[in-house]
Amino acid sequence: MRPLADKARDLAAKAERNSAWRQRDCFNLIPSESTPSLLVKMCEIADPAGRYAEHRTMKGEEVYFYQGTDFIRDVEVECRKEMADFFGCSDIELRPISGQMANEVVFKGLVRFLNRGRAEGQLSRRIRLVFNNDLIYGGHLSAQPMGALFNYVEEDPATGKERVLNLPVRKDNPYKPDPEALGRLLEAHEPELIVFGKSMFLYREPVAFVADIVRDWKERPVLMFDMAHVLGLYGAFQAPFEEGADLVTGSTHKTFFGTQRGVVAGNLPKGSPLRPLWIEIKGRAFPGSTSNHHLGTLLGLLMAAYEMNAFKKPFQDQVRRNAKALAKALHAHGVTVEGDPADGYTETHQVIIRVKDFGPGMEIARRLETNNVLTNYQALPDDASFLESSGIRLGVQEMTRFGMTEKDFDTLAGLMSDIIVRNKPVGEEVARYRKDFLVMGYTLPPVEALPLAARILASVIPDPGYAAAFVENLGRAAGARP
Repeated sequence: MRPLADKARDLAAKAERNSAWRQRDCFNLIPSESTPSLLVKMCEIADPAGRYAEHRTMKGEEVYFYQGTDFIRDVEVECRKEMADFFGCSDIELRPISGQMANEVVFKGLVRFLNRGRAEGQLSRRIRLVFNNDLIYGGHLSAQPMGALFNYVEEDPATGKERVLNLPVRKDNPYKPDPEALGRLLEAHEPELIVFGKSMFLYREPVAFVADIVRDWKERPVLMFDMAHVLGLYGAFQAPFEEGADLVTGSTHKTFFGTQRGVVAGNLPKGSPLRPLWIEIKGRAFPGSTSNHHLGTLLGLLMAAYEMNAFKKPFQDQVRRNAKALAKALHAHGVTVEGDPADGYTETHQVIIRVKDFGPGMEIARRLETNNVLTNYQALPDDASFLESSGIRLGVQEMTRFGMTEKDFDTLAGLMSDIIVRNKPVGEEVARYRKDFLVMGYTLPPVEALPLAARILASVIPDPGYAAAFVENLGRAAGARP
């Protein structure tokens, strides 16, 4: 067996090479990812990492079951406040550790809510009917029966399939909803839950349209928006709570540039007939779905929420301008761009391209990766399956944070066209170009962030002498860099 020191050196070297490649050589255009700031990363490794802070409301009081949790309790309270300010809503549940878990927590809570008046001895039931977006038209996996909705929606005894109907889309543009067809669908059926939101996401969802129709129903459906991909664009792209949504869920590490966690936001104030649903959601977060809810990433999320609330509007505006610029430039360079050119092809951070004229989506995504452009292949609405994907899904949020503006995405589009259309090897040129975008914005500048990061790093080392030596070596390494 190899000595521990040898294994540790090998793994550290591999991790260093991978991080250097992705952070210094590559353009990261995967729409579901974002690099957290240095301060957010440092918060993730502070002492709360690995600790427990289980808590629940008992007799009107929040009870914690571990000692040493006063700090992280205050962090959670403060983070709920920052996130509520971001959304402009009444309630925040932070304990889900992913967007998928956030959705599952809502589905579990809704089942309990629907069974609240069940007679003694009566079997519980599932959600009677759900409307959502079809997976092949961009619907998110976590809102599908094969995902987080599994076992929470009734089955049709005639077919044996879950009672789920998909939100209709326009025939001339399958990336946009079809309100007229949706209105007919609502008249013909009475869903108990409508889930808006997608993972292939270019245009607004018809929240206000649906809210107006169902407002006077005797038992209206719960309106939920899975904003995982566009959470960081809340308000600039769409503001579901202002349009009538009850719940917003999402992951906190895509356009919202935080740590990898999930969130449930609610606009169910006291006195609302749906207020008991929020109580059930809290109970399904803990003890229903989590025990330890990854306290290091919770601390990091608070730091990211500070950053987002400080830079919300300029970041959101630049992301949306950059997405339109990338789409327009790719089209000009001979790449087919999905969406409507009259709308700039997109209203979010995403750009969808069709590449089947040059090869399968999987093959083109690998070709881009080989040339230091990271994307993910995507099935388009007319594809038979994800295994036969003819599209590539792009997102501009991470590189926007590293300082890219419209003209820079025009240059990048030219390099991508060389890779996609002409199969030209331009990896070295791409890596050189990335060196122009290494300093992260929309956070504290390095001169202010580095001393704070060093203090957090030193604090996780119990031995003061070891900690001092670590910080000294860190400073020496940083000073040695050109």
